[in-house]
Amino acid sequence: MNTQPPKPDATPSAIITFNDLIAQNKRNSALLMAGMMTLGFLVIGFAVLALSAHATGDVSVGQVVFSSAVGVIVVGVAGLWSYYGGAQSILSASGAQPIEKNQDPQLFNVVEELAIAAGIPMPKVYLIGDEALNAFATGRDPEHAAVAITTGLREKLTRDELAGVIAHELSHVRHYDIRLMMLVATMAGTIVLANDVMWRSMRVRSGRRSTYSSSSSNQKGGNPLVIVIVVIAVVLAIVAPIVATLIQFAVSRQREYLADAGAVELTRNPKGLADALRKLAEDKGVLDHANRATAHLYIVNPFNVAAETMNMDSPFATHPPIAQRIARIESLMR
Repeated sequence: MNTQPPKPDATPSAIITFNDLIAQNKRNSALLMAGMMTLGFLVIGFAVLALSAHATGDVSVGQVVFSSAVGVIVVGVAGLWSYYGGAQSILSASGAQPIEKNQDPQLFNVVEELAIAAGIPMPKVYLIGDEALNAFATGRDPEHAAVAITTGLREKLTRDELAGVIAHELSHVRHYDIRLMMLVATMAGTIVLANDVMWRSMRVRSGRRSTYSSSSSNQKGGNPLVIVIVVIAVVLAIVAPIVATLIQFAVSRQREYLADAGAVELTRNPKGLADALRKLAEDKGVLDHANRATAHLYIVNPFNVAAETMNMDSPFATHPPIAQRIARIESLMR
């Protein structure tokens, strides 16, 4: 008869805290930004090299070095601009105006209470004069953060619902999502701009070369290396913007789920955020100052896309379906 005590199960999985999730988020953010910046460097570098090789009909070491240097400089400047000036540009483009505590004491009290709960400094508060219901947070870190809400959201939500929305935005601040999403948006925009410049330049140069070749009797065959470089540049020009956009939106969707969970942790009131999301889903207003570059920053899609309002998911959606978000939040109430 076996008298040995039963062997314990395998080592239980470690409990993952919100601090662990935040640390993981920051690590993933660093890897993602490295990937996005590498993609930007490749797109810009090959675009410049392809244009140079297409113009001269040859490839030299000097051209490669120059193209690489241009790629590094453009990516670096874009990253620095986003880090130090991106937040203010987003606020200005969104029509957000700063307000003081005496203009809306209740709103400031909600923000102050939740900032204390989150362990972050009090962010600046902005108001967007628009009847649509929406909000976003921006900045490079918790010490330089801002929260902006629309006048429609301020007027139509109860205090508990407002607290849920503010807690969601402060979770983005605490998780450093605000820095990542600014940089990702900047790099995606840089890639698209570089592609546009390359396509325009190559069309112009192709027209000139075809004119010259038609009048030249001793035109030589194309350099195979030049053809390869141009093909790579064209493939990157087609694929890179799509990949960058998919990464941008996928990261945004995952961070919305984490911010929802963070909001519940801060408020201890899942119902407040769930009810707020229902009101936002029912709102048919379109935010006038929103654009495609900043849409992923808002708590819900500012263009009221049906696929994100209903229980449907898409890799091209900037946010998870609101029905799925509400279901996840309500599961915390059981």
